[in-house]
Amino acid sequence: MNANDIVDIFRRILETNDIDVDSDFFQLGGDSLTATRILSAVARRTGTELTFDDFMAAPTPGSLSEKLACVTV
Repeated sequence: MNANDIVDIFRRILETNDIDVDSDFFQLGGDSLTATRILSAVARRTGTELTFDDFMAAPTPGSLSEKLACVTV
């Protein structure tokens, strides 16, 4: 899953198109419940579950895709 795939997930769940690979989830108004929805969507698409701590350390689509790449290698 690349960063643009995660951008699409962010856009769908946060219900805004004003998101790019460097958009910070929490600056966009995301909260812990919404983060869980994003992690769940990523897990459904990839079969890999990231933790909430992973998400906190990588709250942008770009950094989250890098984190995912490291976990799935």
